[in-house]
Amino acid sequence: MNMESNRQKKVARLIQKDLSEIFLLKSKDHYQGIMITITHVLISKDLSVAKVYLSIFPDANKQNLFNEINVQKNIIKHELSFKMKHQMRKTPDLLFFLDNSLDHYETINHLLKDI
Repeated sequence: MNMESNRQKKVARLIQKDLSEIFLLKSKDHYQGIMITITHVLISKDLSVAKVYLSIFPDANKQNLFNEINVQKNIIKHELSFKMKHQMRKTPDLLFFLDNSLDHYETINHLLKDI
């Protein structure tokens, strides 16, 4: 059981690192002035699905950009599989989610200031 979770953690870290590099290049080419951060990656036990949590800054067109990333999911998966080809036989399917924990932090921060 423990080996499995270590493998999951290792794969999740690898995906996070490689996707960070992919989004960094995409930011330079397509999304100037926008920072896309992979806050965390959760991988299924069988390593077939990766839940990828994204933080997008600034917030202005966050939803539109997130939708665009989802439209490009297959292209992003292809780029990821090219980067991971020596580490894994099959690249997991990617499910993207917006990580709103930073927004949550901001809200709490404002509430605390008002006290």
